[in-house]
Amino acid sequence: MDLVPVREQPTETAAVESEAKPSPSAALFTVSPERQQLIGVQFTEVDYRAMEKVIRTVGRVDLDETRIAHVNTKIEGWIDRVFVNYTEQRVERGDPLFTIYSPELVATQREYLLALKARHRLGDHALPQAAAGAISLLEATRERLRLWDITDEQIAELERTGRVKRTLTIYSPVSGYVVEKNAFPHMRVTPDMRLYTIADYGRVWVHADIYEDEIAFVKLGQRAEMTVASYPGEAFEGVVTYIWPHMEEETRTLKIRMEFANPDLKLKPEMYADVKLRIPLGRKLAVPKSAVLRTGERDIVFVDRGRGRMEIRAVRLGHEVDEYYEVQDGLKPGERVVTAANFLISAESQVQGAIATWQASSSQGGEHRD
Repeated sequence: MDLVPVREQPTETAAVESEAKPSPSAALFTVSPERQQLIGVQFTEVDYRAMEKVIRTVGRVDLDETRIAHVNTKIEGWIDRVFVNYTEQRVERGDPLFTIYSPELVATQREYLLALKARHRLGDHALPQAAAGAISLLEATRERLRLWDITDEQIAELERTGRVKRTLTIYSPVSGYVVEKNAFPHMRVTPDMRLYTIADYGRVWVHADIYEDEIAFVKLGQRAEMTVASYPGEAFEGVVTYIWPHMEEETRTLKIRMEFANPDLKLKPEMYADVKLRIPLGRKLAVPKSAVLRTGERDIVFVDRGRGRMEIRAVRLGHEVDEYYEVQDGLKPGERVVTAANFLISAESQVQGAIATWQASSSQGGEHRD
């Protein structure tokens, strides 16, 4: 009888392995569709999506320091009358604050009137030097009055009436609210004394802390959205205007400053607020966070290869936005990844063997590359 050689027919498993040989960074294993259904495996297709980073932090409302005015006098004297009598009183720009009596100011007004008369008397004088001297004295006296914050209108009134005023009225330089008052009748004042501090609440600053891993997202000019407990459901729009140049050592955070319009005065200094910064990142290849297993050394996903086959694959992730990770390497659009029952899959004995093979292959591949 003739002997006929018998060759071993390739099994389905062998055919599968010949179709897709695991690379040093991937390994294949099989979980039957029935088993997948039993343990609740779900898949999601990897695709591009518009990603937006949202930074949430707590802010504190403060006064805008550029809208705070301090009122001092530039002459020594005594306060005669006070028109603004208490803190938090509303004043408008140009409102009278108080009057001050100063012997030096009275003397300078008299000197100005004498210089004015001399200019009129010597204006057509035959000697040009005399006329020029009178004009020079008048201008010097007028400039001295201006340096003491005497307005041109007050100087014009002095010229028109020819009467020396015993007291000078000091007016508010800005519109706002009095946050500090140190002016009282009959009090002696000097130029180094701060008599009023007036703040404009029409625009406020909001300071907030940004965690170290979010600093790169924050830029000057970014829009900010804020809500406060006093007005639930109402959002205030602002902008980032300053980023601190150094970190806070104890909290490991970076302070930023935002500006918000406050026409209705709803935002009060020392209020706490919830702040959101929205940073568009564009369209990125993304994978759900539930699809990624973070082992500490690498991030892996389970890729569906069809007919119950799955592939363990390492991925390199980028930004984390809401429930998604940006995928920088390791996946392609259209591939399906496991998003539910990942841990049950990894508990399967054949998966454990595949991971061991994959890790060994990765090590050998690394040694070979070296």
